Amino acid sequence: MARLRLIEGSTDGSPPAGRSETLPDAEALDAYSRTVTSVAERMRESVVNLRVGRRTRRGRAEGGGSAVVITPDGYMLTSAHVVEGTDGRGYAEFPDGRSFGIDVVGTDPLSDLAVLRAEAGNLAPAELGDADALHVGQLVVAIGSPLGFHGSVTAGVVSALGRALPTRSRSTVRLVENVIQTDAALNPGNSGGALADGLGRVVGINTAVAGVGLGLAVPINDATRKIVAQLMGEGRVRRAFIGIVGGARPLPPRFASQNGGTAVEVVEVVEGSPAAQAGLRPEDLIVEVDGRSMSDVGELQRLMVAESIGRPLEARVIRGAREFTTEIVPVELDT
Repeated sequence: MARLRLIEGSTDGSPPAGRSETLPDAEALDAYSRTVTSVAERMRESVVNLRVGRRTRRGRAEGGGSAVVITPDGYMLTSAHVVEGTDGRGYAEFPDGRSFGIDVVGTDPLSDLAVLRAEAGNLAPAELGDADALHVGQLVVAIGSPLGFHGSVTAGVVSALGRALPTRSRSTVRLVENVIQTDAALNPGNSGGALADGLGRVVGINTAVAGVGLGLAVPINDATRKIVAQLMGEGRVRRAFIGIVGGARPLPPRFASQNGGTAVEVVEVVEGSPAAQAGLRPEDLIVEVDGRSMSDVGELQRLMVAESIGRPLEARVIRGAREFTTEIVPVELDT
């Protein structure tokens, strides 16, 4: 026993210095912990646990996820796949024990975003940030309901930026651009929850667990703000469609000096689509559309907005050894 006392205390058997006193909280928390704690406190009332009903072959089943309050009068943002296949109803559980019914206002599977509205008022909305200002290595905090545990907080860093997440609606496949990759631990149930920066601003909506230590979040930026506004106002997002499958391809040397390094190669043309009517064929290289250079598919995708529906777009195309222009008139994408 004497030897045990010597190990636990000092050489004379007295208690270790400072062991009898407890450090004040402010001193016990380092800068990293204070930041995470501050974000968690700020976001506490703004991230809710969702419970939604789904129709199955065996009847009605209940699923769950997370959502972020974005207005005081009950509008909330979540992932589209969280409410996919639901009966349009559910309820939101708040950290203080309150529970409110919710309605699905609108969903957009191609961005994996959905807007809900709770039957409540005077809520605490989160502040939306700008994911375009993030840097690799920056601290981020994930808040949600993983595995049903409401209000769980994990922290990590931005592991990578500029990732692309394939999404699908019926036969339409689209890439969600500039997805945030983080090593903050995400688990089932985190989907629809907040990814916040060190100031407690929501920079992403957690959407997928891609592997151990690898989570993805749809960025909050100008593009997604427009999607959210359309979902709140119209319940859906209108997009233009020209009917090609394409990919980036380096330009032949003789054209590269005039047109930049890459263009969009047409891999497939949908029969009867605007692209087919404009005379586009597989292996054509789309260099420019509506005066904008097409260095990759993302550039073309950014043009496919509601304002382009029915508006003639002039496209500059390279086919073999010649270059020509053609007019494409996008139609509305049926999702």
